[in-house]
Amino acid sequence: MYEVLKRPQVIRDLIDIATYIAANNLENGEQFLYATEITFKQLGKMPKMGKSCQFSHPRLQNIRQVAVKGFRNYLIFYQVTEAGVDVLRVIHGSRDIETILEEQKEQES
Repeated sequence: MYEVLKRPQVIRDLIDIATYIAANNLENGEQFLYATEITFKQLGKMPKMGKSCQFSHPRLQNIRQVAVKGFRNYLIFYQVTEAGVDVLRVIHGSRDIETILEEQKEQES
């Protein structure tokens, strides 16, 4: 089993998304957080279960994505490393994902 490492931005993503969902339905907001944890545990067992992303920017190679169980519009972006599963972001699928990830990688450099 791989360790699942969540970056600080992932925690902010989860809080923002759960808060947004809970504004309309508190139970669904809680269910979203529960579903992400289940999906993270599955990634720890099967890190290659997500599909490989085909981004054009070279810094975004080897990033995979998987939908949150039961919330298919929300995607978990991660990389498999020797240390485990490095979760980069949780983002709604309608957003400009490549730009968001590219900006994050630039900030990390």
